[in-house]
Amino acid sequence: MKKTGIWLDKDKAIIVTIEHENESLEQVPSNIEHFHIHGGSGTRFKGGPQDVVQDKKYLEREKNQIKAYFKTIVSKVNDTDALVIFGPAEMNEKLNKELKDNFKDLGAKVKDVKKVDSMTDNQIKAWVRDFFRSA
Repeated sequence: MKKTGIWLDKDKAIIVTIEHENESLEQVPSNIEHFHIHGGSGTRFKGGPQDVVQDKKYLEREKNQIKAYFKTIVSKVNDTDALVIFGPAEMNEKLNKELKDNFKDLGAKVKDVKKVDSMTDNQIKAWVRDFFRSA
């Protein structure tokens, strides 16, 4: 039985696969840009020239980058039998929702979605091992 754990945030995903007591760890970079939107007045005077900020354009681009990131992750874990998703931010819930909505076969294999802090690679391996041992 192939068991997989995915730790992810906006920067990268770390995929731990356990199959027949063999562990493998793979890192997937997200390629999601971090948008630092600068806007507002260009001067210190009230009513000075204003920068126009195109929030919608940035948000749409980020949404498309997140979808591409999730597709890359799904392509790496498509043949797993059991899946756990965990991470420090809301990306784990977004991935779970994407799996349930667009990758139903894989979404049905999700055992749990957990919030955990940032971890080292060895801590992530141990966390996945302990999760599937107790499950």
